[in-house]
Amino acid sequence: MPGVWDAMSARLAAGAGFSTVFLSGYCVSGTLLGVPDFGYLTQTEMAEVARRVCAANPGIDVVVDADTGYGNPLNTIRTAELWQQAGAAGMFLEDQAWPKKCGHMAGKQVIERGDWLAKLRAAVQHAPDLHITARTDARAAIGIEEAIERARMARDTGVDALFVEAPESVAELEQIAAALPDITLVANMVETGRTPLLTPAELSQLGFRLVVSPLSGLFSMVKAMQESFALLHDEGSLRDHLDRLVDFGEFGRLVDLDGHYATEARFQP
Repeated sequence: MPGVWDAMSARLAAGAGFSTVFLSGYCVSGTLLGVPDFGYLTQTEMAEVARRVCAANPGIDVVVDADTGYGNPLNTIRTAELWQQAGAAGMFLEDQAWPKKCGHMAGKQVIERGDWLAKLRAAVQHAPDLHITARTDARAAIGIEEAIERARMARDTGVDALFVEAPESVAELEQIAAALPDITLVANMVETGRTPLLTPAELSQLGFRLVVSPLSGLFSMVKAMQESFALLHDEGSLRDHLDRLVDFGEFGRLVDLDGHYATEARFQP
C-alpha cells in the first residue's frame, strides 16, 4: 500500500496499478497543515480528507490512518463511524499516548495495555466491515518483548492484522513473525526510517503479508517540487526543463477533462 494524502495522489497510485492505498496521517499533516506528525491533525480533518479521496477514487480500497482513535473507546467508535461514512475500507489504530508522534520519531509514549485493547474491541464490535489493523509503538517506548506481547493481546480482540511499528533490524522482524504466525502481519517501509528497507518478496519470506510504503510518494513529490521551484526561481521559466513536467494534455486526462466537457455539453441550453 503506497501512502497518499489527497484525491490526486490516490489517483496516481491507482494509475500505477495499486488496488489499495493508505491515507497516511504523516502525509496529510504535512500537506494539509504544513506541520509534523505530532498530533495536530484532528479527527474531523482526517475524515474530510478520507471522504474526498474515496469519492474521487471509487475503484480502489482506501485504508485510513486513525492514529489513537482520538480519545477513549467512545471516541474510537465515532472515528470508525466517520471512516465508514467516508468510504474507507480499513483503519490503523495505535497505542500511543495523545498527542501521538510519527512511528519513526523519538519521544513516543504508549498508553496502558488495557486502555488500548478496549479501543480495539470497540472498533471491532462497532465497525465489523472495516479491516482493522492494531498498531503498537511499544518497541520504541518500552521494548520489543512488550511490543510482541501487546500484539498477542490485540490479536485476541478480533482485529484483522497486527502492526509492530519500527523494528530496528531484520532479526527483530523475524522475532515478530515467529511470535505471531497465525494472523496478517504489517511491515512499514519508511525510507531513511528506523526499519531496514526490504522488498515485498523478502518480507513475505519472513511472514509479513501487508506492506505499507507510507512516505514514498510524499518524499518523491517534495524533492521534485523543490527542484522545479528552484529552477523556476533561478531561471524564471521551465521552458528548458519540460521533461520534468507532465504536459497540459496529460494532466487533463488525469482529471478526466474530456468527461467533464461531455457532461457540460449535455446541459447546454
